[in-house]
Amino acid sequence: QNVRIDPSSIAFGMWKDIPVPFYLSVHFFQVMNPQEILQGAKPVVSQRGPYVYREFRHKANITFHDNGTVSFLEYRRLFFRPELSAGSEDDYIVVPNIMLMGAAVMIENLPSFVKLLLSGALAGLKQEAFMNRTVGELMWGYEDPLIDTINMLVPGLIPFKGKFGLFVEFNNSHSGLFTVNTGMEDISRVHMVDSWNGLKKVKYWRTNECNMINGTSGEMWPPFMSPTSLEFYSPDACRSMKLVYERSGEFAGVPTYRFVAPKTLFANGSDYPPNEGFCPCLQSGVQNVSSCRLNAPLFLSHPHFYNADPFLVDAVDGLHPDKEQHALFLDVHPMTGIPMNCSIKLQLNLYIKQVPGIIQTGKTKPVVLPLLWFAESGSIEGSVLNQFYTNLVLIPSVLDYLQYILLGLSIPLIITAAVLVATSK
Repeated sequence: QNVRIDPSSIAFGMWKDIPVPFYLSVHFFQVMNPQEILQGAKPVVSQRGPYVYREFRHKANITFHDNGTVSFLEYRRLFFRPELSAGSEDDYIVVPNIMLMGAAVMIENLPSFVKLLLSGALAGLKQEAFMNRTVGELMWGYEDPLIDTINMLVPGLIPFKGKFGLFVEFNNSHSGLFTVNTGMEDISRVHMVDSWNGLKKVKYWRTNECNMINGTSGEMWPPFMSPTSLEFYSPDACRSMKLVYERSGEFAGVPTYRFVAPKTLFANGSDYPPNEGFCPCLQSGVQNVSSCRLNAPLFLSHPHFYNADPFLVDAVDGLHPDKEQHALFLDVHPMTGIPMNCSIKLQLNLYIKQVPGIIQTGKTKPVVLPLLWFAESGSIEGSVLNQFYTNLVLIPSVLDYLQYILLGLSIPLIITAAVLVATSK
């Protein structure tokens, strides 16, 4: 009763306005040899950051339905925390010109005259393959005349106008309309997604299995969890993600199950056939998300290509995959299905290559170039943690001991009663 999505339940307030302090930590990869890359050299990158943002989440438009479900929009707001960051938003970083390099790959198969027109326009705009921008511009957007030029030459190629930024749609926005089970009719279904934006499955991928919306919205899970796996639908990754049980442990005295990403999460179709629907694929360890990202040649992976094909790491100097730093995890209290501690880490990569007819790409060799990686982390603390420990650890432990004490006290009473009955006969 206490973990159902119901205004009278204990967990409802935590579900509605998450009291856990979340932080978004962003690490950019600065390109150290941009001109050499254009001549066919191996990219060299250097990690910058973290640039840390306090993340606040709250739900709005909460609507309960007669079929035991509830719909909501969850909004996110981000505020820069300079005291937690290794730099400021005014730091300049050399990165690929995402609009240019991405558009070059996107128009590769278009007629030569279109590429020629675009190449001439780029020369007039003095657009180069790499750019030097501030962290604030990369995060929240910058004016780029290339956007209007592309929209004029190839209408519909990029369905937006104005500023371009990697997180411009992340702040002060929501992740879509989720409809989830309340658990009022079946507690084993609480938090499980019924639909997202009215869809029972998405249309980004090539198989029904890959398009399925499975699991929860990624905040809580049904109670009485088993040490096997958990699933959630991620609008940012445009897919459902399954994590697997790694080990049991404790967080601040509260028992937990740790769930981690399996090596098959971003495996290609050759190494893991069920992922064939996410293809066209490259090496294992990177997932092509172009179909849900405006057809831009973008790929998701673990940071520093952790758990990926060594080919991807060897193709870029400056990467050092490490489980402690780059593996994602969720520590969940198995009795309630509430996460106690989590860190979800993902890396955004751009596929770059030489495209004949686009002079700025030079002799660039095909490579998956890391742009940035980020971690969304949070853990229960303070009064919420104290309440958790008291209600879910301390009181059950006291009751557990108390039953043995009462049993111990009752045995002499039972023996005495039996003796009295025997003597009375």
